Amino acid sequence: MTSERLQRLIARSGLASRRKAELLIREGRVTVNGQVAEIGEKADPTTDTVRVDGRRIRPPKKHRYLLLNKPRGCVTTHSDPQGRKTVFDLVPVRFRKALVAAGRLDFDSEGLLVLTDDGDLVQRITHPRYGCIKIYAVKVRGVPIPAKIERLRRGMVINGQRTAPARIHLRRRPRQSKGEKNSWWTVQLVEGRKRQIREMFHRIGHPVQRLMRVGIGDVADSQLPVGAIRELSHREVEILRHFSSEDGKVRRKRRSP
Repeated sequence: MTSERLQRLIARSGLASRRKAELLIREGRVTVNGQVAEIGEKADPTTDTVRVDGRRIRPPKKHRYLLLNKPRGCVTTHSDPQGRKTVFDLVPVRFRKALVAAGRLDFDSEGLLVLTDDGDLVQRITHPRYGCIKIYAVKVRGVPIPAKIERLRRGMVINGQRTAPARIHLRRRPRQSKGEKNSWWTVQLVEGRKRQIREMFHRIGHPVQRLMRVGIGDVADSQLPVGAIRELSHREVEILRHFSSEDGKVRRKRRSP
């Protein structure tokens, strides 16, 4: 096996994402053959001994990739100080080892969530530079006028930072025959800050009533029951792995013939 950067090696082990692995290296918590590692260093897991906090890491022979349809009322962490249910409580015990969530959905949100022990894939799904679009179905109070929706599309300043442009279009108007007052919108984001969509619609005066993630990249499953989990197919994993962003346009990499 050839040498590879420590960040990638640690990510493949499922211990941490590349970004977190880089932080571990900077903090001096990673060693290679007994020597404190440096950023940019490479190692061969078949011949070098790589340790994080004294624990030797070995990339697994086979990763696990799961797709969960998260219900409302649970958090996307392994444990919760308030004792609330977590998404990992929905995973059979035999599958839980080293699993992490690729991104988060807040307590009141629902929908698709990838769980995996492949830190490299987690990075590709969550880091904005890879351009992996997340698609949401959002139910809001009332029907925002076009000018307000355009404001969301352009991006707005939240907590001192401007959000990236978003793709938003009307999914379903209120059905007057049933006396509905809420509308449904499709929102596509590359970045995903904490409670970003809820904050966006709140600022234009149309609070979110329900929020569901219905797609991650080109991966979707409208037939997966709420609370259910299944393994991702090899094709779905490759779709997620080959998303990239170039010149601000999201595309999939072409595979070599």
